[in-house]
Amino acid sequence: MSAELQLVVRSGHPDFLDLPWAEPLEEWRSERIVRMARGISRHVVRFVAYDDRVYALKETEAGAAEREYRLLLALREERLPAVDPVGVARWRREGGGPDRATLITRYLDYSLPYHYLLARRGDRLLDGGVVLMARLHLEGFYWGDFSLSNALFRRDAGAFIAYLVDAETGELRPSLSDALRANDIEVAVENIAGGLVDLQASGRVEEGLDPFALAESFGERYRALWLELTREDEVGADEQWRITRRMERLNALGFDVQELALVRSADGERLRMRPTLVEEGHHCRALESRTGLRVQENQARRLLNDIAAYGAWLEHHEGAALPEAVVASRWLLTVYEPTIARVPPGLRSRREPPELFHEMLRHRDRLSEEAGHQVGNDAAMDSYVASVLPGLPEERLLRED
Repeated sequence: MSAELQLVVRSGHPDFLDLPWAEPLEEWRSERIVRMARGISRHVVRFVAYDDRVYALKETEAGAAEREYRLLLALREERLPAVDPVGVARWRREGGGPDRATLITRYLDYSLPYHYLLARRGDRLLDGGVVLMARLHLEGFYWGDFSLSNALFRRDAGAFIAYLVDAETGELRPSLSDALRANDIEVAVENIAGGLVDLQASGRVEEGLDPFALAESFGERYRALWLELTREDEVGADEQWRITRRMERLNALGFDVQELALVRSADGERLRMRPTLVEEGHHCRALESRTGLRVQENQARRLLNDIAAYGAWLEHHEGAALPEAVVASRWLLTVYEPTIARVPPGLRSRREPPELFHEMLRHRDRLSEEAGHQVGNDAAMDSYVASVLPGLPEERLLRED
């Protein structure tokens, strides 16, 4: 190993000292190298496996790697959807020249590249990217180079949540101007169109797909979401229901209204309403506070609905309403965990546990409708495991074809 190597790694991860750091990343021949499904990158990117964990290594200039590492740390501290930064390896090649470095990040389990999902899930894929951009912009993050290739997607109860993968061109500011946001979206639309054209030319996307129309719809969806998140409404002083409806729409989009600015007009008859602080994660925070489960937003909404239904069932059978915390605790111990435990270990990596539970609920509803009576969770999960899950691909660590 070169004496010039400087390796900084966060605790809780391997030390990576058994990797051939003295060689250029593209020439590595380590037994730890694995081929993972991934998007296009301008840099050399390799993946290494340690037991059941996979890490992505990206070789770049030393200053760029350290800057991106710090930026990813800041995004994770804000609980924004981004890959987990693990460390930076920096070295000086023999004979001098500029320092080079490798950024190490944790591979996002159950994440899927966009070309894997595009054929049948194009609209939902774009919606995931749009929500990601809005969340980042609300926190003052300017990406500067968004494309579907530098994001990864995870299933979220029928939808997809997007995660930032490449933050090399990003900037974190106190806030973003409308001009910077518009520029970010313009770059995103161009990159999305270019990426889709390339996929189409390689035969990985059907010829009937219109790359430019799909890319333009990304911009349209973003502008509609941003307007819903930030617009100012005028409502009558006696129209409290309109305020409630607005908040419900924001919650349905996955955002929580933490503060409302209500300003009376000069005539005193109308209120001006504008959400002044919004954050994504209303339902996942509620679920985590009740059960300790950390899941995606739509998954959390689905699980909270099931907890509410379970609470109503308990009240009917026990003759009294139970405290919310008691209902959630009993649901976790007697419903959720036993249901997930019915999935054979060899099949659990096809879907994350909360996604398995969501898909079981959908399967249960179909079985109940066909049978004309309510089918229980145990029978529904057994049926799902027997008839559906074996036919799904392995997705926890999606390997390259």
